[in-house]
Formats: sequence, C-alpha cells, structure tokens
Amino acid sequence: MKNSVKRLGLAAVLLLAALHVQAQGANEVVRLDPALDQIISSDTKVEKLAGGFGFVEGPVWVRQGGYLLFSDIPSNAINKWTPDGKVAVFLKPSGFTGSDASDVGSQNNNGQAVVTLLGSNGVTLDRQGRVVFAAHGDRDVVRIEKDGKRTVLADRFEGKRLNSPNDLVFKSDGALYFTDPSAGLRKRDDDPRKELPFNGVYLLKDGKLQLLEKTFATPNGIAFAPGEKYLYVNDTTRKLIMRYEVRSDDTIANGKVFIDMSADTAAGVPDGMKVDQKGNVYCTGPGGFWIMSPEGKHLGTVKTPELPANLAWGDADAKTLYLTARTGLYRIRLKVAGIRP
Repeated sequence: MKNSVKRLGLAAVLLLAALHVQAQGANEVVRLDPALDQIISSDTKVEKLAGGFGFVEGPVWVRQGGYLLFSDIPSNAINKWTPDGKVAVFLKPSGFTGSDASDVGSQNNNGQAVVTLLGSNGVTLDRQGRVVFAAHGDRDVVRIEKDGKRTVLADRFEGKRLNSPNDLVFKSDGALYFTDPSAGLRKRDDDPRKELPFNGVYLLKDGKLQLLEKTFATPNGIAFAPGEKYLYVNDTTRKLIMRYEVRSDDTIANGKVFIDMSADTAAGVPDGMKVDQKGNVYCTGPGGFWIMSPEGKHLGTVKTPELPANLAWGDADAKTLYLTARTGLYRIRLKVAGIRP
C-alpha cells in the first residue's frame, strides 16, 4: 500500500513538472538573432487579459478613448476591452446580418471545436476614427458611421460578390487595401456560392474597387512598411509573406517573397501581421508569432499559450502588442513602437 502511494505521489509530481515545463514553453521567446534584444527584453512575458471567447481576431487600438476592439467571429460580435479589465460588446451583429448561416464557413479551433466563421474578422480605423471591418458572413467591407449606421464600402468586384473579406489596412491618403480569401464560405474554393475564380487583394480608392493581385491561395494579413514604400501580404496556405513596392498611384508592383515559413512544421500559420516603426515585421506563424527584420531575417519567435491569429499595437506609446489567440486575449510589452491607425 505504501509503495502504491509513493508511486502515485511520484506520478503526480512528474505530471505537475511536465505541465510546468509545457506552460513555460508556451510563454517564452525563442531568440535566433542578437538583434531581437533591441526589441524584446529578456524578462518579457505574454500576459493573459481575458478568455472564454469563441475565436478572436482583428484587434485594433482606439486611441481616442484608450481601449481595444476585437472580433469574436463565431459570436458575430466586435468586443471592447478597457484597461480596467472589463470586456463588453461593442457591436452585434458584426459580420453577418442575415437569417440563415448554414452556408457560412467554419474551421477547427485549438483542435477541440469547430467554430463558425460568422462575424467580422479584421478591424481598423479610417482617418476620421470610424470603425471599418471585414465581414465574413455578409462577404463585404463595412464602415460604422458616427451615428451607428452601417455603410457598405465594397461587396462586389465587376458585378460578382466578394468571397469573404478577411483583413484590411488604410494608407495615409485614405486608400483602403484588403484581402479576400474564401474562408467564410462553407466549401471554401469549391463552394457553389463563390462567384470569383480567384482569391484577391484589392485597393478601394475614391469609391472604385481595383484588383491588385490574384495569385494567392489564401491572402490574409496585410500591412505597410514605414513610409508606405512596401506592402506586405501573407498567404496562409503557402505559409509565406510577399512584399510589394507601392507605386505613386497606390497600386503595387514587383512582388517578392519576403519570408517562407513552410519548412517549419510547428502548429500555426501566417495570419495577422503588423510592422513597427523601425520596419520589423510581426506575423503569426508556426509556434507563435514571428519577428522579422526589414530584410526578411527571422529574428525570433514568441511562443504563446494559445496560437495567435492576429495582433495590434496599443497603449499610449504604441509599445504594447495585443494578441488575439483562439479563445483568449493577450498582450506583451516591447521596446519599440508600432505603426497603427
């Protein structure tokens, strides 16, 4: 009996030790280059702010008011997090205003549940501070006016419905760039409701929608380099980031592979993406989120408790990176400030 108790006690100790190691591994910084020390302190950790969501995405910091907005896609809502730790619904419904969601796409979440990609995904702000978001279920890009009314900015290209707008970014001149994969369609690229034969990257300028690129398998995260000289767009399926030169007329040219993540077999794919004021690129990827130099060198990976889907610069100094990661909201403090709306 005593030996059995001892064995059980030893097993419990080993289990706790294993869980402790696992927890440590899920909140650490893998440093691949000394340059990362200028970005992240040695003692920096990812902090959890809130949890219990369905699948969170599209964070954006609202400077006028000092709070964070983020999408909870299966809940069809945009939530508001305030520094006092409170979370409230900011907008519901967000990305789907219809009555029949049977044809809306879905995806596996943490290997535990299938969530419906019903609501908004990427969220940003225009130059007037109005909320603009990409809607999965309604398959459009929407602006919320100051009086709360919705204005559809884009829902069709050459008369055909968009697939499922995903993420978006404004240029300083007011031009809007967004990605349009097929994730919000139940059968994705094979869905009979898919009207466009490609998954595109678009420019919306002066009310006119222009196709910039149609060679992506799954265009997703999108962000500008400092000075808006380059536009970064990632491809979730091919696990790479492309970099394009931005022309004076806001179109793009000379696309080149910025970094290829496909050799890394860890869980996680390129999705949300942001850039700091020094030109370093931050993108979700295998193992957590990657930090890359302006030249495309992988400086390190921040491992997170849950796989992140998107990220946003926040707080007054823009040195806090907020992470939407499956069911949780997290943040990490950095030494550099980011580019944000």
